[in-house]
Amino acid sequence: MTPRSSSVIRSSPRWVAMVLLTVLVIGPLYWVTASSFKGREEILRRTPTLFPQSFTVDNFLQLFTATDYNLYLSNSFIIALFTSLFTVLVAFSGAYGLYRMSIPGGGRIAGAILLAYMIPGTLLLVPLYQVFAQLQLVNTRTALIIVNVAFTAPFCTWLLRGFFFAIPKDIDEAAAIDGAGPIRTMFQIVLPLLAPGLATVAVYAFVYSWTEFVFASQLLVSDELKTLPIGLSAIMGQYTVNWGLLMGGTVFTMLPAIVPFLFVGRYFISGLTAGAVK
Repeated sequence: MTPRSSSVIRSSPRWVAMVLLTVLVIGPLYWVTASSFKGREEILRRTPTLFPQSFTVDNFLQLFTATDYNLYLSNSFIIALFTSLFTVLVAFSGAYGLYRMSIPGGGRIAGAILLAYMIPGTLLLVPLYQVFAQLQLVNTRTALIIVNVAFTAPFCTWLLRGFFFAIPKDIDEAAAIDGAGPIRTMFQIVLPLLAPGLATVAVYAFVYSWTEFVFASQLLVSDELKTLPIGLSAIMGQYTVNWGLLMGGTVFTMLPAIVPFLFVGRYFISGLTAGAVK
């Protein structure tokens, strides 16, 4: 057996695993996208088709003209945008204090923050609803934004840990020698170097808010405030399902969550692994 063939045999399990994982991930995305361009009869056909035979865009036209999808899209975008903004502010402030400044007990505080992220959100649904009801925030976007930030900020604070560890502290000392104070060092030196990490945090918070269902279904009662996950469930109907509309709505719902991650995905992975050996 030649060295080349031996190398191929050793690497074959890895390639098989990669192909299977790709099919498992890309397969459902392709099937939903292809089905969104099919007619109703082709979608319900007993023998499925891999490629659309009755190619049509009527599902998308009907989605934006005969449903409130535009309203759901606008609500989700507003809530996700403000969730990303406030999550970045909270996570950056917390991570800077924990991982850049010498705070007594900082390690334990960081562990407690990460532990808070592991608490199932459904356990807090009833008490949070009661709190928001007393504050008269039920059926408002503000309540959902607060909840989203509360659940994204702990993980994002920990996620920035790796990015902070990748920035040498010698930079802070050099800036102090040049006369820069802590605030100036934070905004003019550390913040620009942390831009990939902040972008990763923003995308994570955006995607989380974009796909959040449980709290949105309980805190937002009015139809004019419903987000995309709730709106898609309304499009399905009680007794019948218009699969064309559902597939079209799913495609446009997936795009804002997938496209940004394509640009910051490598930073997300580096944030999870950076500093692991420190």
